[in-house]
Amino acid sequence: MLSAASAALTRRTAGVVGGKVCGVLTPPRGLSDNDLVSALADGWNLDVASIAYRPVGFGSHHWSVIDTCGTRWFANVDELDAHVQAPEEPPSQVLHRLRASFTTAIALSDHGLDFVVAPISAHDGRPLIPLGDRLAVSLYPFIDGQSFHWGEYSDPDHRDAVLDMIVAVHTSPRTTWRDAARDDFTIAHRAHLETALTGPGTCGIEHSGPYTSRAANLLTANAAPIRRTLKSYDALVEEAHSYADRSVLTHGEPHLGNTMLTPDGWKLIDWDTTLVAPPERDLWTIDPGDGSILAAYHQATGVTPIPSMIELYTLQWDLTELAVYWNQFRNLHYGDDNDHEGWQDLRERIQRINHRPS
Repeated sequence: MLSAASAALTRRTAGVVGGKVCGVLTPPRGLSDNDLVSALADGWNLDVASIAYRPVGFGSHHWSVIDTCGTRWFANVDELDAHVQAPEEPPSQVLHRLRASFTTAIALSDHGLDFVVAPISAHDGRPLIPLGDRLAVSLYPFIDGQSFHWGEYSDPDHRDAVLDMIVAVHTSPRTTWRDAARDDFTIAHRAHLETALTGPGTCGIEHSGPYTSRAANLLTANAAPIRRTLKSYDALVEEAHSYADRSVLTHGEPHLGNTMLTPDGWKLIDWDTTLVAPPERDLWTIDPGDGSILAAYHQATGVTPIPSMIELYTLQWDLTELAVYWNQFRNLHYGDDNDHEGWQDLRERIQRINHRPS
């Protein structure tokens, strides 16, 4: 039995997470509560008394768990297919990438960054374990505190607190980075997106679900601005390669929905996108647009943020969302709440790209 002293988890509401295709308003098909209970027992020696699915947005699937001692936990299940970045990437590589990110989060927490909500290692030392061929489960402490919806930072104190956490991550010792992968600027499922831009007749998948034809037609109708944005992104990636010596450890998605305010202070959650990358990978999310956060970051670290790298990660976010939602709709789907949310977000991303200056 795991120690009750390490228990806690969150009343959180997740926002849309860039690079993740799976919606989580419903559990993964084919996974029962009993399957998850067995995995928690095998991996963490957890004796579960009750378990309840939490439909809290996009990203990983979430369950609230109470063990037989009354201790509360938070279990996450990731669909490995949802994290695939290229058609040929095997699930084993996805699992390896997630383990690298979670291991890094544990290293940061062990180093003393107590705002890092890291997974609890299984009894064999792994930060997450496979659950069949396509799923992986991780376990977290229950943290009682205030959670936030996806959106813009409106409270300057909140934004400043997040900047302080980001600075601590960026300036952490390189020994905590040893398992972290380096950002290769990949846009997941880009090849499928580019194929769709040539026209729905090339897709050959018109009957995959209720949103397939609608999404294909939407992409084709907006192919020109999407192609321009891809070209701009590629040029910025070339520039980024010349700044490799500026790379730091980054969280990847320090948006409003990945923060919590607890009695012990601010927390930063969801570390599955941790990478070694330019610092702007984190900064673009929290800067209000007036440069104040960028100036504060320079004062704290001595590193001057580069505007073109802010633009790079802004474009990467939108393009990745287009690609992962198209991948969702080109594959078998059922028109459930997850798909409806994805369709709405796909349309919003198209509008953002259309309003981007040429």
